Amino acid sequence: MSVLSNVARWFADPTHWSGPDGIPQRLAEHVQISAESVAIGALIALPIGIALGHYGRFGNLAINISNVGRALPSFGVLVIAFQVFGLGSLPILVALVALAIPPMITNSYVGLREVDADVKEAARGMGYRELARLVRVELPLAVPLVMAGIRTSAVQVVATATLAALIAGGGFGRYVIDGFAQQDYTKLFAGAVLVALLAMATELSLSAVERLLVPRGIRLQRTAGAQRATTFKTA
Repeated sequence: MSVLSNVARWFADPTHWSGPDGIPQRLAEHVQISAESVAIGALIALPIGIALGHYGRFGNLAINISNVGRALPSFGVLVIAFQVFGLGSLPILVALVALAIPPMITNSYVGLREVDADVKEAARGMGYRELARLVRVELPLAVPLVMAGIRTSAVQVVATATLAALIAGGGFGRYVIDGFAQQDYTKLFAGAVLVALLAMATELSLSAVERLLVPRGIRLQRTAGAQRATTFKTA
């Protein structure tokens, strides 16, 4: 209980809410590097995953490469990037983008491949050209899986951005790394709490975005399916 009370007092201290080492400044730094990494990762990964899923070619190769990317330790990528680019935000960005790409490629590919072939054929029969079929039919149906990949990437990036402090980066990792170096475990624990809260906020925010993007018909179908499953279990 003493640890929790110390952390509560740390958060209640006004000096931790202002200045270059204050929580608002560290939050802005953490959000900026995380958002940039996820955005760049999405610009690279989503077109690749969507194109491969739409055409159905080289999918296994993409997933295997993606799985290799997941297996790479972020700390190792960060160290290599640091050796190549030196101090600054660039090596951090490289490591986090490499972490963000694999889930988005895999999920967008799988999401497009799982669109019912009969639905695609029906759209073709209605006169939709290929691009219109992709944008107006396939992508809306694939949104849940595509967004799941984006959510996974974003949460992983937010959590891993803590390592940025190891190479003089900012963000909430500063509290964790500096707290450990100074043996200030209250500061370290507070930093860990802030990272966890930001990761949860990221997950909840992107879940809300997903609900907005998923077509109403699919949401209703999901709700009906869940109700049928609940009825079946209770019967």
